Amino acid sequence: MTDRTQLADLVRSRREELHLSYQSLAAAAVAPGSETSVSSGWLHRLESGKPVIAPSFEALHALAAGLRVPLSRVQRAAGAQFFGMDFDQRYSVDALELAELAGRLTAEQRDALIGLLDALLPQTRP
Repeated sequence: MTDRTQLADLVRSRREELHLSYQSLAAAAVAPGSETSVSSGWLHRLESGKPVIAPSFEALHALAAGLRVPLSRVQRAAGAQFFGMDFDQRYSVDALELAELAGRLTAEQRDALIGLLDALLPQTRP
């Protein structure tokens, strides 16, 4: 059986990119509209490969806020690490993140984005 470290890898890489200590990430990792957070100890154990309890949905929300990434990215990493849920192709993950972000745009913004994509990749649309 292969060790799965997708969530740990995501936390480590984002924490390093953002120059956050375990304590500062834990302080920033609070679920919007909730008091749910993750502890610095849990983060350290996760990154160190020590046993941790799989995070709740609310804890994933908190972690996404602290890492400043879409919730779906944290959910996929946690699903892969804790439950063996893998995506077959990398572009599937990117497409899901793009779709999530596009869902937040106004209709006018989506039209502008489609125009930009058409200009960059004219052969992709009929």
